[in-house]
Amino acid sequence: MAQQAGNNHPTTIPTGAFKTRDGYINIATTGGKMWERFCQALGADALLENPDYRTAEARSKNRDALNAEIASYLQDRSSAEWVEHFNEAGVPSGPIYSIDKVFADPQVKHLGIAQKVDGKGKRKLTLVGQPISLSRTPSHLAAPPPKLGEHTDAVLKEFGFSARQIKALHKAGAV
Repeated sequence: MAQQAGNNHPTTIPTGAFKTRDGYINIATTGGKMWERFCQALGADALLENPDYRTAEARSKNRDALNAEIASYLQDRSSAEWVEHFNEAGVPSGPIYSIDKVFADPQVKHLGIAQKVDGKGKRKLTLVGQPISLSRTPSHLAAPPPKLGEHTDAVLKEFGFSARQIKALHKAGAV
């Protein structure tokens, strides 16, 4: 059985987050053919010939060394350049965004996932809505998230706590 491998995929190597010149991208190689396409797109045919990386088992055993070699290739181009290059080569990859870039992404805008709601005062908050859009029941955020503890008493009551028990929890500083 495959064991956890930190942020790396437990069985498909290389798959995970990789640093580029200006940020990070996620790359997913699955199977031998994808590994070949990845190496060719990376301009790293030598990795294909290296016995330490020839099989999935060998790549798993030598994951750290392989990831270090891949990192040396990726440092010369931007995330956007690599993502475009890998996608053209048929290698699944995508950017890893900071929050501001998530909301600026054209697909996020097109799908309407980022939604504005009224915040405190006249401030507007941009929040992440539902990732699925249904034609008969479209998703929309109607209100900002609750303030810390705003619904605590109602939740405790729903779980069967009496008013006296809730008061005691407040007095004890438990809630």
